[in-house]
Amino acid sequence: MLKGNFLPEGSLIDTEENKRNTATIAALRLAMENNITIEGRVTLCDAAHNLVVKLGKFTGIVPRCDAAIGIDEGMVREIAVISRVGKPVAVKVVSVELLENGDLNLILSRKAAQEESIDYLLHNLKAGDIIPARITHLESFGAFVDIGCGNISLIGIENISVSRIGHPRDRFFVGQEIFAAVLSVNREEKRIALTHRELLGTWQENAELFEMGQTVRGVVRGVEDYGVFVELAPNLSGLAEKKEGLFEGDEVSVFIKNIAYDRMKIKLIIIDVLNDICEDRYNINYFIKSGRIDVWRYSPDGCVKKNIYTDFKEMR
Repeated sequence: MLKGNFLPEGSLIDTEENKRNTATIAALRLAMENNITIEGRVTLCDAAHNLVVKLGKFTGIVPRCDAAIGIDEGMVREIAVISRVGKPVAVKVVSVELLENGDLNLILSRKAAQEESIDYLLHNLKAGDIIPARITHLESFGAFVDIGCGNISLIGIENISVSRIGHPRDRFFVGQEIFAAVLSVNREEKRIALTHRELLGTWQENAELFEMGQTVRGVVRGVEDYGVFVELAPNLSGLAEKKEGLFEGDEVSVFIKNIAYDRMKIKLIIIDVLNDICEDRYNINYFIKSGRIDVWRYSPDGCVKKNIYTDFKEMR
C-alpha cells in the first residue's frame, strides 16, 4: 500500500492530519523540520508564475522554479503551473518566517514533494502493482493521470479497456479517481507506464453478471457490415444484427439471446435506441483494487478464439 505522502494531489487536503499540520505556525515549522508533505489549494498564479497557496488560515508562496519538476529547465510547459489555480497541490515547507509587522513569510516547494514522491514510486513499485490515480487530462491516444504529488503517467487508449472506445473520454472524465496497474517502471528515464483493463475483470467474470433472456442497456462501439458491436461492460461486448441509423456511442437497449462461454460470444438483439445518457456511465466496476497481479488472462480456459493476456512478471 502506498504511503499518504505519495498519493495523487488532493488526497490529503481534507484529512485531519493535513489540517493539524497546517493549523499553526508551530505546526508548519514542525512539518518543515520533519520533511512532511502537506496540501493546500492554489488561489492565484501571479504574473511571474509564482503560485499563491492557501494552507488553512495561512498563505504561502511556491516560486515558479519550485512549482513543478522540469519547469525551470524548460522540460515542462508553463501550462503545468498556471493550470494549478483552484486545485490542490502537495508541497514541502521550505521556510517559515514571522516578519516584524506580524505577517508570515511562508515559502513552499511543490517540486520537492514531487521529487520525493517519484523517487519513492520508482524504487518501490513493480509491474503488476495496483495503485490509485486521478485523471488530469485526456487526449485521443490515452489518459494522463496523477500517480503521486502531481507526477504524471499515461494509460494508453489500448490499455483502458478490452472493449474498444473511440476516445478516453468515453470511459473517463478529468478529476475522476481510478485504480490502475503498473505496466512497467523505467528508473533511468523516470517513467512509470500504466494499464487499466486488467482491473475490469475477465470475459467470464463479466459474462456471469448477465443472463440469457435479460434486456439490458449497452453502448454501440462498432458498426460493421456483418453486425453491431454493443458494449455491455467495459470488458465485455456482444454482437447484434445490423440495424440502420446506429452510430458509435449510441446507447441502446438489447435483448441477450445467447451467451456461449466456450466461444466467448454473446448474441444480442437491439430493441431500442435510448435518447437519455446513462447517469452511471462513468461508474467503473473494478474486480481488483489492490495488491499485485502476476498474470492476467482475459480469455476463458480452453478458448482458442482469442488469447488476451498480460504477463506482468515478464516486465519486472
